[in-house]
Amino acid sequence: MDTSTPESPPAALLAAALAARARAYARYSQFAVGAALMDEQGRIHAGCNVENAAYPEGLCAEAVALGQLVLAGGTRVTAVLVAADAATPITPCGGCRQKLREFAAGGAVPVWSANTQRVLARHTLAELLPASFGPDHLGPR
Repeated sequence: MDTSTPESPPAALLAAALAARARAYARYSQFAVGAALMDEQGRIHAGCNVENAAYPEGLCAEAVALGQLVLAGGTRVTAVLVAADAATPITPCGGCRQKLREFAAGGAVPVWSANTQRVLARHTLAELLPASFGPDHLGPR
C-alpha cells in the first residue's frame, strides 16, 4: 500500500535508493550514493554511483538509474529520491539535473533527498534546475 503524500516519497522509492546505495562502488570518495526513479507506469528503477580511478570518469547514481529506466522501456520520470550518508540534504549534481530533465514528466517532478535514516528534504526539479533547456526547445521530433 502506497502511503506517500506530496511531501513524502513512496516507501518503496526510499527502500530502493537505500538498497542501491549499499551496492555503490565508491572506492575513491567513500561517498556512496543511491538513487531511485519512478516511471510513468509506477515502476522503480535504481542506481548507485560507480567511481573510476580516472576521476571524474565515474557514473552518478542518478545516471545509472536513468539507464535502468531506459533499458526497462520507461520514458518518463515521475519521482526521484537520492540517498547518501550525510547530515544535510544531497541533491543531484548539475549534470544529473539536466539528465533528469530530459525524462521528467514536467518541472513539478518531486526530488527527495534522504540520508540512511530518513528523508531530509523535498524539491521539485524546476526548483533545482530553473529556466531549464529541454527536448521541448528543439521542436517536434
